[in-house]
Amino acid sequence: VLRLSVSHLDSSAQQTTLTNQQDQTVDKTNVILSLYVQSVDMCQQVNKPAHHTTAYNVQNLVVRRGQEFVMNITFNLPLTADDDFQVEFLIVLQYIDVIYIKVILQTQGQMLVLGITPTANAIVGKFRIYVAILSGTGMQRTKRDPTTDLYLLFNAWCPEDAVFLPDEDQRREYVLNDSGVIFQGSVDKVTQRTWAYGQFERSILDACIYILDMSRMPISKRGDIIKVVRQGSAMINSQDDNGVLVGNWSDDFSMGKAPTSWTGSVSILLQYLSTGVPVCFAQCWVYAGVFNTFLRCLGIPARVITNFLSAHDNSGNLKTYMIFESDGSLDRRNTRDSIWNFHCWNEAFMTRADLPPNFGGWQVVDATPQETSDGFYRCGPASVAAVKEGLLCHPFDLRFVFAEVQSEVVCMKRDRYGTLTPFAVYKDYVGKAIYTKAIGSTAPEDITHTYKYPDGSVEDERSMARAEQYGCERDHSELPQASDLNVVVVFTNQGDNPATVNAHLGVSVVFYTGAPCEVPTRDNHRPVCVCVAAESVKFRITAVEYMPQLGSQLSIQFTVTGEYSGQLVNAMKVVELQTPALTVKVKYTGKPQVGRNMFLTVSFTNPFPFYLEDARLHIEGPGLLYPVEYYYSAIAPRASISKMESFIPRLAGARYLMAVLDCSNLRQVTSTAHVLTIQERKELVKLLEAIR
Repeated sequence: VLRLSVSHLDSSAQQTTLTNQQDQTVDKTNVILSLYVQSVDMCQQVNKPAHHTTAYNVQNLVVRRGQEFVMNITFNLPLTADDDFQVEFLIVLQYIDVIYIKVILQTQGQMLVLGITPTANAIVGKFRIYVAILSGTGMQRTKRDPTTDLYLLFNAWCPEDAVFLPDEDQRREYVLNDSGVIFQGSVDKVTQRTWAYGQFERSILDACIYILDMSRMPISKRGDIIKVVRQGSAMINSQDDNGVLVGNWSDDFSMGKAPTSWTGSVSILLQYLSTGVPVCFAQCWVYAGVFNTFLRCLGIPARVITNFLSAHDNSGNLKTYMIFESDGSLDRRNTRDSIWNFHCWNEAFMTRADLPPNFGGWQVVDATPQETSDGFYRCGPASVAAVKEGLLCHPFDLRFVFAEVQSEVVCMKRDRYGTLTPFAVYKDYVGKAIYTKAIGSTAPEDITHTYKYPDGSVEDERSMARAEQYGCERDHSELPQASDLNVVVVFTNQGDNPATVNAHLGVSVVFYTGAPCEVPTRDNHRPVCVCVAAESVKFRITAVEYMPQLGSQLSIQFTVTGEYSGQLVNAMKVVELQTPALTVKVKYTGKPQVGRNMFLTVSFTNPFPFYLEDARLHIEGPGLLYPVEYYYSAIAPRASISKMESFIPRLAGARYLMAVLDCSNLRQVTSTAHVLTIQERKELVKLLEAIR
């Protein structure tokens, strides 16, 4: 019970106390008071515009803490200096700690005007209001009047409130906007889904308060922004606390509605409010949309975030392990980590008194049930600024969020003995782009820079090093870079004095007709200081630069041109690239004979740091094996494929088995196996007799 006690009248402002003292038991039948309350007016037409709550479709007054609202109390008689009364604010019949409010009193005949300012850290929720008149012998309260109930919310307009957001455009977008878009798809093809948050619709505010009630969150904690968003993160999913939404990532939605069928949060929250039963079904964008409604409805600035190529690191060690079988297929049974094409979460804006300076502002909060945090499926608030700096020692769930945007992808290959060996590490694969809705527009705003520094920058390396200090593990495997080309150009100075040559290296793919196709490179032009002797200069051409131009050709031409004092020097060389190995092995028991079963195994390992796409493996051998073909949509970097075929030789003599692997971005990968088959004597005799 919150009680505003007024012991005397004064037109000036006075500091008063809301106490939690219990009433003394009074036999009201023996108390006769000449003064009583005729009416209480919550002055909604004045208060709602001032508190930016006009849009709420509720019958009661909605105000924000840390800001004054007025109410009028009309008595049956004009007040005198001897009259004593108190205004009581009661919430769920629980007593709470003492708080202070400022009250401005003004009398207008029998009406008293109160200006009440809840503290900026006051409890949020729905309050009942009573006016009690005191005398020396007892107390008389007004009867229960639902029309005077009051909703108190967080206040992004109040500098003293923990959710204060200085920019008005941001307040209108992140608190008052009741619809938006959620980005989906892939980083190369971003799509968007319109979502109706509907935080101001009828009964939605009651539904959000009901969620806190269902969580059994103590009333006294409901003024703490950190505790409220953390509890909300747990309650939006039903994984362990009978919360709002049931997750379903299968294709069977027969027991509810498909996640793709929802258009907004209103019907979900109203169903939960009316039944108390978790609503079926949700996936990440549904969780994020409903959580955004919950936050904005309670006055907390919030927005939906989409992280493209989002890592789900089960072990929290900063590494996402992808385990592949020897044939290149993903071992789904033993791969516990995963990379989502996109994942949606929320950011809530708040100060963080529990963290060092500069770590307030936007905080990640995620209601999608992925991993437990302090025993419940929830995530956050995790400081975005702390994520960027790699300072993972602070609460809450910073390690998990850091891994979602910065995890290294480690590809592991399992051999036939079960041993795992890393064959590829991608340090910049996850967190390719992080989007949210732009203010006043449906276009995406790229906020990747708020979570991470540019890949490979000094700042990025520093953040990763900090993360390692706090227990995250990075992969330091030395992996071969089989596909990059290192070119050494030797300049020889035949004069007596040092000379500076402006050297340019041209790289072209040469077709068999001699026609060139230039390869754009980054490191192909530099000044070279040539002393009296020779000077060697190294150029590096990465596979990413030349492979897209290579096509079916294997020849690359290097042209070096140097300019010194108006004179040009030139040299050219054509090299034939060696294709990766395609291995063909033949196995048999005894002697290779006509009519006897034999086995052929073709294997290949992708040595490149990129995917080989649209791969077709063709195998045949005249007189041995009829042509067969296998298709692979993609062969991952450092992944292997393997195929075994059984065959029965039909003809004797020297035979060949041929295999070709043809990919859209790699051609002419071939191999051949020689087979010398003999014909058994009895079969030869039968053949000669047939000829005769």
